[in-house]
Amino acid sequence: MAVAILIGLWIWDELSFNKNFPNYDRITQVMQNQTFNGEVQTWGNVALPLGPVLRKSYGNDFKYIVRSGWAYEHKLTYGEKKLKQSGNYMEPEVINMLSLKMLHGSSGALNDMNSVILSQSAATSIFGKDDPMNKIIQLDDKTDVRVTGVYGDIAANSSFRDLAFIAPWELMVKIQHLDQVLKSPWGASWFQTYAQVADNASIAAVSNKIKYAKLNNVSQEAARNKPEIFLHPMSKWYLYAEFKNGVIAGGRIQYLWLFGIIGVFVLLLACINFMNLSTARSEKRAKEVGIRKAIGSLRKQLIFHFFSESLLMAMLAFGLSLILVTLMLPFFNTVAGKETRILWSSPLFWIACLAFTFFTGIIAGSYPAFYLSSFRPVQVLKGSFRAGRLAGLPRKVLVVVQFSVSVILIIGTITVFRQIQFAKNRATGYSRNNFITVNNNGHIHDHFQSFRDDMVKSGAVAEVAESETSITNTYLTNSGFTWRGKDPAMQEEFVSMGVTHEFGKTAGWQIIEGRDFSREFPTDSAAIILNETAVKYIGLQHPVGETIQWGKNEKMHVIGVVKDMVTQNPYDPIKQTFFYLRSGFLSTINIKIKPAIATAAALDNIKSIVKKYNPDEAFEYKFIDEEYAKKFDNEERIGKLGSFFAVLAIFISCLGLFGMASFMAEQRVKEIGVRKVLGATVFALWRLLSKDFVGLVIISLVIAIPTAWYCMHNWLQGYQYRATLSWWIFASAGAGAVVITLLTVSFQAIKAAMANPVKSLRSE
Repeated sequence: MAVAILIGLWIWDELSFNKNFPNYDRITQVMQNQTFNGEVQTWGNVALPLGPVLRKSYGNDFKYIVRSGWAYEHKLTYGEKKLKQSGNYMEPEVINMLSLKMLHGSSGALNDMNSVILSQSAATSIFGKDDPMNKIIQLDDKTDVRVTGVYGDIAANSSFRDLAFIAPWELMVKIQHLDQVLKSPWGASWFQTYAQVADNASIAAVSNKIKYAKLNNVSQEAARNKPEIFLHPMSKWYLYAEFKNGVIAGGRIQYLWLFGIIGVFVLLLACINFMNLSTARSEKRAKEVGIRKAIGSLRKQLIFHFFSESLLMAMLAFGLSLILVTLMLPFFNTVAGKETRILWSSPLFWIACLAFTFFTGIIAGSYPAFYLSSFRPVQVLKGSFRAGRLAGLPRKVLVVVQFSVSVILIIGTITVFRQIQFAKNRATGYSRNNFITVNNNGHIHDHFQSFRDDMVKSGAVAEVAESETSITNTYLTNSGFTWRGKDPAMQEEFVSMGVTHEFGKTAGWQIIEGRDFSREFPTDSAAIILNETAVKYIGLQHPVGETIQWGKNEKMHVIGVVKDMVTQNPYDPIKQTFFYLRSGFLSTINIKIKPAIATAAALDNIKSIVKKYNPDEAFEYKFIDEEYAKKFDNEERIGKLGSFFAVLAIFISCLGLFGMASFMAEQRVKEIGVRKVLGATVFALWRLLSKDFVGLVIISLVIAIPTAWYCMHNWLQGYQYRATLSWWIFASAGAGAVVITLLTVSFQAIKAAMANPVKSLRSE
């Protein structure tokens, strides 16, 4: 019951994600579908002008439309205090749309372009107990902003939980010079847009109405990709975040079903134990039933009696389960990555728990109640009652069900961890060891060449380079390319990454044709390097020396081809990617530490140089191998939870087997005594008592293995880069189940076999 409650709390937390917002059922994210060579891709990022177009053309269908950047860490400075806080630039209506609880300030707090609103935690971190209102803080060492509001911290199980501050959208436009940078604003899907539909409008109807809001405003060339705008409701952001060919294909909802089913089965296994042991004791309670019936008890009264016993047992178990849940929650939250808590003050929680306890008691007590109450008093009291050869059949069926569920869980857990390891062992195409990244800023970028020289001269660093994104997280895409032999109907799309000359040496990529970027070739400012997938994509066997036109005016010549690198989801096929030299600001500094230097000493050297060029900012870095490992967090968490429940299911099943073996040994004590007197060995008696249980487990394997294969085969289909279901997984699970069964049964079997037959055969 404790495990079922834990799973129930986890599912409740998942289902309540984002429900802390009063307008939860009317808030949406504006998203788009685009078609590239027959494949529909879904993006959460949209173009900058989309918001104003929606306001102008479809204003009556929306209550609020909010354009937004992306939440990431910014530096906030107040006097001597410098903090890194995650925040975002958003339009002023976000306060009303999210119904932020304004502790200071009003709903118009973001109307001034040079304003900022802080979460309660961020305000306390910066100002302590002082009044934060109208204080001036500096944002990213560039812009002074005035605190015009403080809002209550947003709940942890929310898409906006990391918002420590919100600054006005117009301020971002000004800081990043977006009016000048975006010469073709409809062609750059860089931003997010959220919207709350009008109270009298349907999300589906409005979504259908705005479908062509982008298509009607783009060039004929861009229209070939068939951009379609749609609304993705907040109620589906978390559980239904995966899209395939333009439609929702699932997401975390599959894990809710998975663990919900596991919770039901774990509880069912315990109920089966209760049924088995109750019916196994039937002969001992037969006289009780006979006497009750003889003195006038009706069958329905006996059924009520046995159900009452079961319900009382369930109520006592529920009380103990709450204590267990309280003790287990910290560990469970660590494994699950949650902040789950028992909902002591929620009437719904107690109603659900009482219903759940009642249901458990009824399920556990149903078979014993109907079976025990069916005994005929004449036979029982005459001593002629015998359970019969088929009386044990239901118990055997229940044992088979127990072990079938346990074996399925074991196979599932092994498969999940094998899939994780399979993806982890995939060749990444670059060196992750001794590779760190540091967030770039204006100070270092403006003096990058001197910064790089100092790093290399320090003796701790092999190479340094700038890049547009981290190598583990490339997300920028571009289109509008033409090349020799390209099909005019082809709708091309490339992942792109702007870098500096030394990026290849820093990352340790592998050139398989042509050469790397070099400062000795001034023409490399118009050069690109392709990955292997891009070469296949453009259909040119030897592309080095070829010219690829980017847009109408820019001609890029191919100087090299690199081995494919895993720069996105490690479970997906590698996408066609090109690298080019970019002279503008690049957000990431890549540093390769010399392998011969101790990491701690190297980091001290790097820190002193970073501080030289950026004295006001804390030195923060990320190891690329750790960032890559984070890509497996979700699957590893699911695997750990699955293994936890699998171990528990086996434990519960073994408890049942242990009880059954104990009862059978007790029932057959005289038989064992006679056999021993007649010369049976301990091994022969052990084999006699164990073979029935091993037979039941083998039957359960026949059921479990095909079922597990079907379930895990379908699960693996969700990954394009996946492990195979090897025979040894099923063999190991089967052998493990048999060994566990033998170990469980053997204690009682050997104990019975070694007992003195004189004691068991003497007449009392």
